[in-house]
Amino acid sequence: MAILNHFTTACWRNFQGDRLNKQLFFILRALHKSAASEAGGEAMSEGLITPADVAAKTTIRTLKEMPGPSTLSNLIEFFWRDGFSRIHEIQMEHRRKYGKIFKSRFGPQLVVSVADRGLVADVLRAEGRIHILRSQESDGATVLNMNDLFFKYAMEGVAAILYESRLGCLENEIPQETQEYISALHLMFSSFKTTMYAGAIPKWLRPVIPKPWEEFCLSWDGLFKFSCIHVDKRLSEIKSQLERGEEVKGGLLTHMLITKEMSMEEIYANLTEMLLAGVDTTSFTLSWASYLLARHPHIQQQIFTEVTETLGPGAVATAEDVPRLPLIRGLVKETLRLFPVLPGNGRITQDDLVVGEYFIPKGTQLALCHYSTSFDEENFANALDFRPDRWIRKDSTDRVDNFGSIPFGYGIRSCIGKRIAELEMHLALTRLIQSFHIGMSPLTADVKAKTHGLLCPAEPIHLQFIDREN
Repeated sequence: MAILNHFTTACWRNFQGDRLNKQLFFILRALHKSAASEAGGEAMSEGLITPADVAAKTTIRTLKEMPGPSTLSNLIEFFWRDGFSRIHEIQMEHRRKYGKIFKSRFGPQLVVSVADRGLVADVLRAEGRIHILRSQESDGATVLNMNDLFFKYAMEGVAAILYESRLGCLENEIPQETQEYISALHLMFSSFKTTMYAGAIPKWLRPVIPKPWEEFCLSWDGLFKFSCIHVDKRLSEIKSQLERGEEVKGGLLTHMLITKEMSMEEIYANLTEMLLAGVDTTSFTLSWASYLLARHPHIQQQIFTEVTETLGPGAVATAEDVPRLPLIRGLVKETLRLFPVLPGNGRITQDDLVVGEYFIPKGTQLALCHYSTSFDEENFANALDFRPDRWIRKDSTDRVDNFGSIPFGYGIRSCIGKRIAELEMHLALTRLIQSFHIGMSPLTADVKAKTHGLLCPAEPIHLQFIDREN
């Protein structure tokens, strides 16, 4: 029950406080300060107001004074009304009901440089798959369930970086071990509601309600098995090279295996986590971006014009071209604003703080509600509109800061794979817009979002891809 309250309350409580630098995000109250040290949560102490800053200006209240739903109403919402699939909507409902708590500033963002990692080749393979998939449909234009293709594209790209090998995700025949990984990952997300608390089920209770724990273990066993196969394969190659007296060169995995700064168990675990975090997140965003382009053909034409005029007809974009394509970058940012793949994130305070008029003690876990902040009119004028150009400065400077939308987090705890994910999406979308007019399929109606661990389409997205005339 403690874990349930900790999770559900973090998704409910948001309030309003002082304006600070026009940079907004919501903090929702979380329960159980004592759980913070066990949760392994991430620190969040950068740039927040300390008690001394505001003690003379406000009446300081405790967390217990915050209004919000009861434990009983939480139980009803999440287990009777299927609240787990509507966490993003609950954010909006309770933002309107309870208001906001405060606006904040952040420290500098971690920058991750990205080199050429063969993503251009993956983009061309994905383009080829579209030609094959649409030829299998009666209209010769429709590709069914776009997320399946984007999932395989993202998996191929991330795995090439992590494991330094190709998986064959974009081939006609997918290798068995790769297909087993895909099945394990689908099992994890399909059973999200039942497995999210599996680790909290006491051992003596598992025989009584075995399904959550069994599915939890089965899915993770499949994911770790996949990592073990590819890590062991690379380790064997390195040993053979050393025995032959050859110089060993490679990327991330090679560095980890040679330096031995981490144990083998730590390497298996880290690579498993990174692959898990870098596939569905990218594929869902690409699916939403393609869907939005199909729904807004005039915006799609604007981006096509920019790409054609910048690159020339048919030229394949590389990482060096992306800075010259502001609408492509705006497309990704705007998609993540409307459909943040992670609708909420958590941090644990490292110091006692006063935020707005509330005292938040050290060790309190806070939830940052990206979905709710993304639709606040104070942050984004006409927030419901799809406008990639809102991210382009009129004076042509490269950067637009708006902390109402921080889908990758911010500061030293921001997503380490941000630059890789962005490059995957920039290159894929550029090529798709160059090659095809993306249209709505009669099989796809108005697609809603649902929370299923991540924010994902509630139904498959089917789109039409019509060749553009060169």
